[in-house]
Amino acid sequence: MSSFCCPAAKNALFGFIALVAGAFGTASLVRGLENAVPDDLKAPPVETPGPFVETPPPEGAIVLFGGKDADHWTQNGKPIKWEVVDGELRCKPHTGSIVSKDKFKDAEIHVEFCTPLMPDAKGQGRGNSGVYLQGRYELQILDSYNSETYPDGQCGAIYKQHVPLKNACRPPLEWQTYDIIFKGAHKEGDKQVNARVTVKQNGILIQDNVELKTVTPGEMDKKVNEEGPILLQDHGNNVKFRNIWMKKLG
Repeated sequence: MSSFCCPAAKNALFGFIALVAGAFGTASLVRGLENAVPDDLKAPPVETPGPFVETPPPEGAIVLFGGKDADHWTQNGKPIKWEVVDGELRCKPHTGSIVSKDKFKDAEIHVEFCTPLMPDAKGQGRGNSGVYLQGRYELQILDSYNSETYPDGQCGAIYKQHVPLKNACRPPLEWQTYDIIFKGAHKEGDKQVNARVTVKQNGILIQDNVELKTVTPGEMDKKVNEEGPILLQDHGNNVKFRNIWMKKLG
């Protein structure tokens, strides 16, 4: 970009930036003005979820974690370094993400997660993890209960693509659920059809059949038309998981 030599042009630019910062917050500037679309940057309304409801795996589902062992998971083809304690699959920070040995294209997926209490942390440093669908599309996990970050990076977001319809988070240290319907990318004749996903968090619809136009940062690969695993992200926080199952569709 060429530099401005005209003071009036500089003032106009700085005035525009100040206007955007005042309307949307400085986080949008950090992420780039190309993303500064008002509707995309509004924090979703808060909706308080009802009582926790257990969701047992349906007939035909593959139980990826039922509380006893981590045999369905691997790290680079080796046993995982995460720990199974008291029926929970616990991220061991800085040991790396884990992936399911089972792969899928279209699937119904259930994941229960619990974020740690980190009162001194803020934004993306607060209970960060993620569920990568096919290892390529991140459904963000974060402590977004009374905590702010950029809306397309908060809990329930398809990271950097779709802001959740609602902030349906429970407080940290409480168990939460993701119920996911995923339709993988595929070819229809010569036409490439992108993946789509619907998500409920704690029983509340937060993503409604949204189109996934590209993979998200941290993806396993870009082979979107192929089967892929569930990837649980190690983002350096003590996030816990339990009751993970997947039922292939179609």
